[in-house]
Amino acid sequence: MEMSASASIEATKFVLQELEAISDPQARSAFVAARKDQWNLNTIVDLANHAREFLRIDARRSLNLGELAIEIAKVIGDKAATAHAIRIKANALHALGQYSSAVELHKEAVQLFDSAGDVAEVGRTLSASMLSLNLCGDYEAAFSAAERARVIFMQLGDELRLSRLEINTGNVFYRQDRFADALACYRRAYDGVIKHRNSEGIAAVLSNLSVCLISLGHFHEALETHQHAREHCEKNGMPLLVAQADYNIAYLYFLRGEYSRAIDMLRSTRLRCNQIGDRYHYGLCNLDLAELYLELNLSAEAAELSRLGFAEFEALQMGYESAKCLAFEAIAMGQQGQAFQSLKVFARSREMFAKENNQIWPSLIDLYQALVLFNEGRHFEARRLAKAALEFFDSSLLQGKAVLCRLLLARIAQRTNDLAAAHKECSTAIGRLKDMQAPMLRHQAYLLMGQMHSLSGNKKEAYECFRTSRESLEMLRSNLRGQELKLAFLKNRLEVYELLVDSCLSMQYGGNSLDEAFAYIEEAKSRTLMDQMLQPVYSSTDESGQSDLVRRMRGLRDELNWYYSLIELEQLRPEQRSPEHIKRLEEQVRARETDLIRVLQESNLSGIENPEMRATKNVSIDEVRAAITPDTLIVEYFQTGDRILACLLGRERLQILPVTVASRIGNALRLLQFQLSKFRLGTEYASAFRDSLIHSTNAHLKTLYDELLAPIRDRMDARHLLFVPHGSLHYVPFHALFDGARYLIDDHTVSYAPSASIYAVCTKKVVNKSGAALLMGVPDQNAPSILAELRSLCQILPQPKMFVGRFASEYILKSVAQSARLIHIATHGYFRQDSPMFSSIRMGSSYLSLYDLYQLHLPVELVTLSGCATGLNVVAAGDELIGLARGLFQAGAQSLLLSLWDVHDQSTADFMAAFYQQLTQGKDKANSLRQAMLQLRERYPHPCQWAPFVLMGKYTGSPA
Repeated sequence: MEMSASASIEATKFVLQELEAISDPQARSAFVAARKDQWNLNTIVDLANHAREFLRIDARRSLNLGELAIEIAKVIGDKAATAHAIRIKANALHALGQYSSAVELHKEAVQLFDSAGDVAEVGRTLSASMLSLNLCGDYEAAFSAAERARVIFMQLGDELRLSRLEINTGNVFYRQDRFADALACYRRAYDGVIKHRNSEGIAAVLSNLSVCLISLGHFHEALETHQHAREHCEKNGMPLLVAQADYNIAYLYFLRGEYSRAIDMLRSTRLRCNQIGDRYHYGLCNLDLAELYLELNLSAEAAELSRLGFAEFEALQMGYESAKCLAFEAIAMGQQGQAFQSLKVFARSREMFAKENNQIWPSLIDLYQALVLFNEGRHFEARRLAKAALEFFDSSLLQGKAVLCRLLLARIAQRTNDLAAAHKECSTAIGRLKDMQAPMLRHQAYLLMGQMHSLSGNKKEAYECFRTSRESLEMLRSNLRGQELKLAFLKNRLEVYELLVDSCLSMQYGGNSLDEAFAYIEEAKSRTLMDQMLQPVYSSTDESGQSDLVRRMRGLRDELNWYYSLIELEQLRPEQRSPEHIKRLEEQVRARETDLIRVLQESNLSGIENPEMRATKNVSIDEVRAAITPDTLIVEYFQTGDRILACLLGRERLQILPVTVASRIGNALRLLQFQLSKFRLGTEYASAFRDSLIHSTNAHLKTLYDELLAPIRDRMDARHLLFVPHGSLHYVPFHALFDGARYLIDDHTVSYAPSASIYAVCTKKVVNKSGAALLMGVPDQNAPSILAELRSLCQILPQPKMFVGRFASEYILKSVAQSARLIHIATHGYFRQDSPMFSSIRMGSSYLSLYDLYQLHLPVELVTLSGCATGLNVVAAGDELIGLARGLFQAGAQSLLLSLWDVHDQSTADFMAAFYQQLTQGKDKANSLRQAMLQLRERYPHPCQWAPFVLMGKYTGSPA
């Protein structure tokens, strides 16, 4: 009995599936040969249709199907079948980024279809070949293919093929900067694919329309078009095109200066591209992320992503992108101090760019190498390369790079004591910057000019330059969203605040110089944490409630970021640059800058405040004074160079005095920490050598007292001292510093804050004035007293809610804490010096990291962490404290009680009982802490046992 036609087709499909599953080449060839009678042209056409389905989903599978089709076509021995098979492979190679190979195979397929007399397939193949020809830069051949294909499709009356041909033709125009011509092609194509409801064509034309609109400056329309394209691709099951749309949207955010959103989207797109095998866009994600991280001083991450990007582009044989990855890796190495490796990778990158006949990047690399050499003190070599780069950039469109060359030459001249040459180069750079929007260059130029004025004794001129430099830095900082980005951005960029403080103190013009110096000190400390605690009233993703004027302000800033990015991209293009297009972009910039100035003037006249500015507004010295009690003195330290200053701020006074030098503090602090660490040797050791350990520890506490407190001790006449450390001083237990007879805590109550401004913010936090005392603990064999500690506190505190062991969960913390008045967590703390953002506290069934704390809402008066080293921090750029305290402050806590070092289990339980007893008797937090320390010292005389805990934030009030 014969099979029906449909049954035969199904049988063939089954055999093809079986064949596709065979991975061994010899076994597959034998399988094909054994079934020779089953294969015909329809088999190859079926395979082509099957491969096309996977082209945008799994290009590797399409390539495998192409190889399989070629093997079957050889057995069939038919020209048309062979042509179809070769085109399958060519299309797959294009999707995988192997453009040169795809071009050759498309040529071969056209010749075979011509020989077979199949005109329609000749047209289809010519149209498809344009994609790879375009990316290989063979525009003449691409247009020639388009003309012949157009004639064929018109003769056949194939409107859909003509529409798809318009897309490919538009792509060629776009690569030639003929944006208006490209846009016209895309619009004609869109009408055609919509008429025929061709999903793949609609997705392609929407994506291309968006890219073209960006180049023409129609940014909002471009973003909407990309989002429309993404929705269409997702709806129609085209994951490859969804990923490409996501990449394009992320790139738009990058151009607009929304770094946080760009990074988030590039990360997710990168993962998606890797999963579906889109190597080209996976490499582009790595490349763009590396560039972003370099901008933000995240050097290690940038280097790793550059290496990943290079591996992809090298495999794809894409020279320009490969060389760019190497250049970024070299820059990252230079930032990390790996000068030798950096110069070596730069040399390789430069060689690759030269092979690509790139005119700009070799000179850029000369500049980058000069920067590395300068940092290594190799001034002669640095000058030679900087001058060579300047010679090129001075006559190019890249005037920003020319300014950077001059600033480097000025630095070299300054370092070699040629101040006249340094002043000349810097003045020229500043003159060039007048017509440019380049706040980072402006910051660097005025910082350098200020330093030269300072060396020449021109204090007032130096001060004015430093102020201008600071304004540019603040402008850059306010545009960054996301605390990690701001922290990384501040790395190596706080020198201007130190110089401004020195200028204010040395000039003493008028009565406000000290106030101004104090303001700059505060600006250099924990600004990002303060921004988080203030909870910005405006989000870039939520424009509800904004006035039309504010929305216009935001829109103009976004558009300016786009245009600035586009101009730089155009200037750095590997292909021939278009001065006319750059000129048009610059005209658009000037028009929007004029509009922005007008809008800002209107906002000032109408009294409207920009929400973005309000979110990062500094706390004034008067607001800080209003936040402290009359019997409080803020003792705030600040390091300028090697000199440590102490600011004494009270309700009615401000003094700023030099106390010591940083080089003398480091060794004393290390010796103290070494002594405190001896308690880790066990209770028997601590008991056996008790007196010796106390004597040695007190000696180091006395050294630190002599350096940090003795020079200002006679001025510290307040009952309460609020210490605001700086740098390594965050690790100093000021309350335990020893004058030889008495500890500081004997005469004062003591508390701490990351900055005076943060203290002021803490006092204004809205917290629960009533509610339960949430007690949580995770006892184990290393901390058996935790359970007794919590039971004791249940007897002391009103409204206790106790959760122990596995019941002390993150869920309980999230749900109960929102209505609690205080939180006490007795568990192990884990401080990660290598990665402080992952410092954590142990919960019943998980670990609560700093990232997790950011997600909590803890509107409580006091959070106590009674475990080991819960108050330790890494002091990052901008004097930002990265540790558990940061997360708790951001979560809403008004005050924190944390430990500076590993604590003793039993002494901690005794201390906590004493502290909370004082609170319930009506004493404020600072007094309760002092009394608990004094009581504990009678039983445990070593500072390691009675002095580990510090009070941070608001010190007044009693939450018990």
